[in-house]
Amino acid sequence: MLRTLTMAALMALSVSTAQAEDVFLKTTMGLTLGANLELADGKSVADGVVLLTHGTLAHNKMEIIVALQETLKERGISTLAPTLGLDVNKRQGMYDCTVPTTHKHSDAMDEIGLWLDWLKGQGARQVVLAGHSRGGNQTAWFAARENDPAVSRVVLIAPATWNADDAAKGFAKTHKQDLKGVLTRAERMIEVQHANDLMKGVGVLYCPGADVTAASFVSYYRFDDRRHTPYLIPMIEKPVLVIAGSEDTVVTGLIDAVKPLADAGKAQLVVIDGADHFFKDLYAEDVADAIAEFLQ
Repeated sequence: MLRTLTMAALMALSVSTAQAEDVFLKTTMGLTLGANLELADGKSVADGVVLLTHGTLAHNKMEIIVALQETLKERGISTLAPTLGLDVNKRQGMYDCTVPTTHKHSDAMDEIGLWLDWLKGQGARQVVLAGHSRGGNQTAWFAARENDPAVSRVVLIAPATWNADDAAKGFAKTHKQDLKGVLTRAERMIEVQHANDLMKGVGVLYCPGADVTAASFVSYYRFDDRRHTPYLIPMIEKPVLVIAGSEDTVVTGLIDAVKPLADAGKAQLVVIDGADHFFKDLYAEDVADAIAEFLQ
């Protein structure tokens, strides 16, 4: 498991001084993790980097991540965008739902830590943690848990919200099953030391009918306030920017939940009028402008 690794157990497979380059980390477990490093003109890693984490089962070549790397680079801001491993070696593209699901929600926080350590090893003195959707929640969770001195600020782009009722309704709609029953089964499996056994065909996240281990299922569906990003924001000791789209129908209740935090000075909130969850087309420019202003 990634959480047991340290940077001493990692090897950088590719490091380049080019302005754009894929870089890799190989763990002692044999898992190779990849990321795209985009350096702004005339900048190096030592000048500061935004570490940008994608959303659920996605990757670093999805439209919003590519657009943000490009638009931030135009504003003189360098970025590192990993593709989360999800227990797949050299993973690229969207997660293959035919692969049995063994990854966990918390794995992303471990990988954020690994890439942060990699950046520090390359000379980075100021790293901005950023994430979109579920990646925004995982970024906030990491920042709340690890007050790393190299982290200067935190940017949460349409970060995930969560409540038990919505989770149950969403699971029933996607997987045609009662979440409570499946979750109870998974928790019992863990209790009797069968956490890594597969539950055949129960489905998980965006993968109907997928095989999933009990431990993986519980990590995504057990009640935990920390999956509700506004709950985490007061625990983050660095300045926080939350960017929301006014027409976001994927993450619900975010703006109303963050407004009181913004009013209390716990975060800055920027609502981009007309933008949906993925800030398509020119809305990516608005996101980049908000981030650039926040970093100044």
